[in-house]
Amino acid sequence: LLNCALWMCIVLNPHCKPEQKAAWLRQLKKWNSVDVCPLEDGNHGNELPNLTNALPQGAHGNQDSGTRPHRTVFTRAIEACDLHWQDSHLQHIINDDLYTNYCYHDNTENSLFDSRGWLLWHEHVPTACARVDALRSHGYPREALRLAIAIVNTLRRQQQKQLELFRNHKKDLLHKGVTSITNLEGWVGHPLDPIGTLFSTLMETGRGDEDSFSSKHSELHLFPSTRRFLEEGESYLALAVETALMGLGQQRIMPDGLYAQEKVCRNEEHLIAKLQEVDLDDTLVKIFRKQAVFLLEGGPYSGLGELIYRESVPMHTFAKYLFTCLLPHDAELAYKIALRAMRLPVLESTAPSGDMSRPHHIVSVVPNRYPRWFTLSHIESQQCELASTMLTAAKGDARRLETVLESIQKNIHSSSHIFKLAQDAFKIATLMDSLPDITLLKVSLELGLQVMRMTLSTLNWRRREMVRWLVTCATEVGVYALDSIMQSWFTLFTPTEATSIVATTVMSNSTIVRLHLDCHQQENLASSARTLALQCAMKDPQNCALSALTLCEKDHIAFETAYQIVLDAATTGMSYTQLFTIARYMEHRGYPMRAYKLATLAMAHLNLSYNQDTHPAINDVLWACALSHSLGKNELAAIIPLVVKSVKCATVLSDILRRCTLTTPGMVALHSRRNSGKLMSLDKAPLRQLLDATIGAYINTTHSRLTHISPRHYSEFIEFLSKARETFLMAHDGHIQFTQFIDNLKQIYKGKKKLMMLVRERFG
Repeated sequence: LLNCALWMCIVLNPHCKPEQKAAWLRQLKKWNSVDVCPLEDGNHGNELPNLTNALPQGAHGNQDSGTRPHRTVFTRAIEACDLHWQDSHLQHIINDDLYTNYCYHDNTENSLFDSRGWLLWHEHVPTACARVDALRSHGYPREALRLAIAIVNTLRRQQQKQLELFRNHKKDLLHKGVTSITNLEGWVGHPLDPIGTLFSTLMETGRGDEDSFSSKHSELHLFPSTRRFLEEGESYLALAVETALMGLGQQRIMPDGLYAQEKVCRNEEHLIAKLQEVDLDDTLVKIFRKQAVFLLEGGPYSGLGELIYRESVPMHTFAKYLFTCLLPHDAELAYKIALRAMRLPVLESTAPSGDMSRPHHIVSVVPNRYPRWFTLSHIESQQCELASTMLTAAKGDARRLETVLESIQKNIHSSSHIFKLAQDAFKIATLMDSLPDITLLKVSLELGLQVMRMTLSTLNWRRREMVRWLVTCATEVGVYALDSIMQSWFTLFTPTEATSIVATTVMSNSTIVRLHLDCHQQENLASSARTLALQCAMKDPQNCALSALTLCEKDHIAFETAYQIVLDAATTGMSYTQLFTIARYMEHRGYPMRAYKLATLAMAHLNLSYNQDTHPAINDVLWACALSHSLGKNELAAIIPLVVKSVKCATVLSDILRRCTLTTPGMVALHSRRNSGKLMSLDKAPLRQLLDATIGAYINTTHSRLTHISPRHYSEFIEFLSKARETFLMAHDGHIQFTQFIDNLKQIYKGKKKLMMLVRERFG
């Protein structure tokens, strides 16, 4: 019901009676007026004028665009009801009546004959092809074939005229740098499938042509007169192929709707699949060459002309097919076609008019336009396929690879597609059976570097994978490539990536083994990696300082520099977590005093409130106090005021206090001092200060907890008070202090009768 071309066939039946046609017209108009009638292009955006009647045969010719309704799947059939078959020239074409005394004027636009005296038919191409389809469908194969040949001859003549026209005005047009679109409706992807109709009409006869040697009853023998309109030695198959190439190469505007855009892709792929079934012989190769040259020189009529309209349908899929066919016969022409087709101007209109000599400066933004290109991701992947095909073919040819690389950098705007191409090139370059192709490897690296620049400041979920891959690729290229990416790391990587992935991989054993480096080369590479690590640590100490220290371990001066960077950043740019991590690393490396210094700096950033008894930093605080304790009395005395200032959590403070009273400070240290044989007194500084702070913290925490306590937490609270008592009793007058504290509670919170009863039961 909804096939536009089918309804065209029905209403174009050459022997349809007027009353039948009138009945069809009534029925079509009825369906057409229904609200839910599907639109031709699948959306509501398309307001094309009446395109069916290129010949002024009907009354619908001059509709006012303001009152024009949407075009539905029936619109073309309704318009076609005005078409007829009475035109005398049309009758001559399909009925094989020879003109005995024709005279032709090849210079006129709509001449009925060409210079050889062959019949031409100038009707709007999709409409003319719908006639061919109708003739075939209604049982007139000979007439269909004759009309098809007339149409194709007309197309070839027009193509020649267009080429001459463009050559005459070429300088002007190219100088202006603008072009116009010559076809609002392309023939490939058209609802009436004109090229598909011509192709299948000619191919069916062409297949008969192949069998004609063995079969006297082949279709061809039924149509001997049609052969008059073929060139000497030309076959229907060759004509079919040329028709398909003309249609596929036509510059045409991308239609509006999703359905219409998908149809363009499907039709193109379907036609190319049909072409791929044809074996190329010398005759066909000549046709390919002829059409390829026209495509390159055809100006605005060709999708591969020098200038194309911003929204014309891209030629990537078609060019990939042409490239593959032409490559064995004319590589130069094949590359010209493929490189010209790489363009995607719809993505370039927002490119800034800045420095275009460095392709990575092009901003890859899809312009916000209406109508949208729904199939853009498919188009971009086809562009990527075309580039990959060229890269594969150009392996071993430095000049060609350079050209293809430039084209990719200029025309592809998607970082993930460029990354795919880089990976493709890498795979082709490092195939197992041979030594790596160094030129292709360098192309792979160049593309990888471009991806790094493109994704450096934009979020990309594959970024880590891309960075790792780039280092692998640079390793394959050689030590100088690794050195080069480390020298210019800031244009390619974030400081974190540069230290944690790049420098770490470069310094790894596997890289050194892969590169077969001698000691001198190893040292040079390590030196570059250390320089990079220090630069990163300066730029982003929070995230890179630890990596920098690790990378610089084997070089005393670099290690000292990295440590100094940490100290400089400790007061401003580092969090206590980062400082504690580096402090623990220093202890592990055998620098306890440096670890202690960093731990004291970390303490200054920390703030643990009374109720944070499960805070992740607690272990670090306990470790820092244990480290100070192991270093000696002075170090412990220096850290306790910092602990008291930063930690307000009673349980943490009592834990530290208990640990400090169990062993003698400095006993663990090898440089044990004479006075370190005694336990420290709780009555003197610094432990007295810690004890007072702990008791104070218990008192404050108790009041805080009592403000919002609920009965289900009573037993837990009593346990908390028991722990508090243990700490109070560590002071020489602790017993008295605790009794006063409990008496205070009973007085202040006497309203909480049940809780105070539990307090009396436990503490008197």
